[in-house]
Amino acid sequence: MSLPTTPQPLHGTRILSLALNLPGPAALLRCVRMGGECTKIEPLAPTGHASADPMGLYSPLAYAALHPGVRVLQAQLKTPEGQAVLQAELARTDVLITSFRPSALAKLGLGWDTLQAHHPRLSLVRIVGAAGSRAEEPGHDLTYLAEAGLITGTEMPPTLYADMGGALMASEAVLQALLERARTGRGVCIEVALADAAAWLAQPRDWRLTTPDGDVGGKHAGYRIYPCADGRVAVAALEPHFAARLCAAAGLPAFGDADMLRAPATHQSVAGFMRTQTRAQLDALAIAQDIPLHTLA
Repeated sequence: MSLPTTPQPLHGTRILSLALNLPGPAALLRCVRMGGECTKIEPLAPTGHASADPMGLYSPLAYAALHPGVRVLQAQLKTPEGQAVLQAELARTDVLITSFRPSALAKLGLGWDTLQAHHPRLSLVRIVGAAGSRAEEPGHDLTYLAEAGLITGTEMPPTLYADMGGALMASEAVLQALLERARTGRGVCIEVALADAAAWLAQPRDWRLTTPDGDVGGKHAGYRIYPCADGRVAVAALEPHFAARLCAAAGLPAFGDADMLRAPATHQSVAGFMRTQTRAQLDALAIAQDIPLHTLA
């Protein structure tokens, strides 16, 4: 039996991106995977380099991973020649993705009112750092995570949450824009703020799910990271039936009751059990007893 094919909701849709760095190209890659015909215009590459996108300069690996299936053009948009390239592309584009500040868009003739006047069916997905009146403020993933309360201590985050979350929101906005145009016949402008992406990702913390007194923040003994005999193990036995199996394996009464799993004595017993088990033993336990866990070096 053949596997189901991935839906291609953007088949036949032309998407143009002027967005550099990470969020815009990541959003465009999502659009490629949904079947969109995707083009990106970059500035002229400096001598000795293939791309002027900062990502291509400081992380060629990331740049290469983000551009399969993307038609890349190079043009200096501040020149008449570059504007000619841009306008030719806009004439055949359904959705434009940008990551410039609003003032920079206006200088390029890409303010929303101007675009609407010349291309009434064109939609604009405008990626900014922060929404509304703050769109001119400088910032990066790290500052948006800090604002959302997602930075603890001085350790750097393990990934670029705001950028990648913003990319998902931007690709979602492409779909929203096309659905709205199908309803009204006109394009729309949707602003996607990376600060809003960070705030969205922070909501479980705001709801106290992931704070130390929350069941997925360490309060529940079945949802913790424990040292084991030769590494670590991330245990996610949160639901009562999983928690009951974990307790049984640790030599505790197999109730899976949440109050019991929050008790300090239960934490101590589960931690003590984990310290006696190797990663291989825990992997085997997960399979044999259907317990969600993942071992780590």
